[in-house]
Amino acid sequence: MNTHTATQAVSRWVIFILAIGAGFSVAAIYYAQPLLPLMGSDLHLSIEGMGMVPTLTQAGYALGILFLLPLGDRHDRRTLIVLKSAALALLLLACSLTVQIHSLLLVSLLIGMTATMAQDIVPAAAILAPEGKQGKTVGTVMTGLLLGILLSRTVSGVVGEAFGWRVMYQLAAGSIALLAVVMWRVLPRFAVSSTLSYPALMRSMAHLWQRYPALRRAALAQGFLSIAFSAFWSTLAVMLMEHYQLGSAVAGGYGIAGAAGALAAPLAGGLADKLGAGKVTQLGAALVTLSFALMFLLPLFGLHGQLILIAVAAVGFDLGLQSSLVAHQNLVYGLEPQARGRLNALLFTVVFIGMALGSALGSQLYTLAGWPGVVALATVAAAVALVIRLTERPRETRTAVNS
Repeated sequence: MNTHTATQAVSRWVIFILAIGAGFSVAAIYYAQPLLPLMGSDLHLSIEGMGMVPTLTQAGYALGILFLLPLGDRHDRRTLIVLKSAALALLLLACSLTVQIHSLLLVSLLIGMTATMAQDIVPAAAILAPEGKQGKTVGTVMTGLLLGILLSRTVSGVVGEAFGWRVMYQLAAGSIALLAVVMWRVLPRFAVSSTLSYPALMRSMAHLWQRYPALRRAALAQGFLSIAFSAFWSTLAVMLMEHYQLGSAVAGGYGIAGAAGALAAPLAGGLADKLGAGKVTQLGAALVTLSFALMFLLPLFGLHGQLILIAVAAVGFDLGLQSSLVAHQNLVYGLEPQARGRLNALLFTVVFIGMALGSALGSQLYTLAGWPGVVALATVAAAVALVIRLTERPRETRTAVNS
């Protein structure tokens, strides 16, 4: 199959492999979150030091998206995906061998950059999608990616508590190395959509940002939702340990609750195909805002009620965030199909700047104001995203859909 260009109808098997690849690669940047107390104890880190691990990983992801993702418009995406897989596997193995904070932070940054293979996979799925099924196909692959984000915490929490955080990273390295081989064998070759040089590709991104108001609005709205998402997940493990004396396995277990939201990704993509991306993003941002606001009610409940309410909120805000993300991608990919790599780079650069800010601000606010401070940050950030979507000009979405 890999001798043909990606212009033929894609099989369900290839879509399944793309979903698995997206999930395992993006999981690499989230394994650390439930493991932070274990890593902190092993390497004698402060709360701020622990917070720097997910912050730099998210920052690396943003840098990789900005500077590496545009290459997908200039080179065969299959080759890029496999090369990044090999590099990511080596870096995950290196992370498991670190013995001091500086090497851990450097490797965390590089893991974030190479894990952007997940964002090479999503535009590949859009290219392979049958006519009129782009939203559904992207949504299916995004289900794998989002399950990777959420279930990575569950897996790493359980494995870390049972075998230690280093074993988790070694297992992750092996899984990525295996996927590199599988994707090399099953993915088709992708036609190059641009002959621009790398400097010209980077300059063209500025023009794309200026040309499309719908792109700017989508990126900013999803960026604010990402601040809320990352602030919650980056501080949850520490909060559960300090307030409830619960270990990393329980913190990871909350990923199962959040994973329920990821299952809505294909539905959200289908709705975006039928009803328009703008409406789906508005509903998603509203659900995220409401879910975080519910956690202000925690003091009204007993111990078990509080833990249940946190789980319910996790289901709600993950459902809203993932639905909004799939709809935003559907909107952005329709703006200029031959520039999908660069459009995706711009969207996710802002998203993961938001992720990095959420990790950093969440850790700082947790130190200064405790869990209520984190909840307040998440609620306000989600509310800003909702305002951005509600003040949308209808012409922007129609232009994106009809392009």
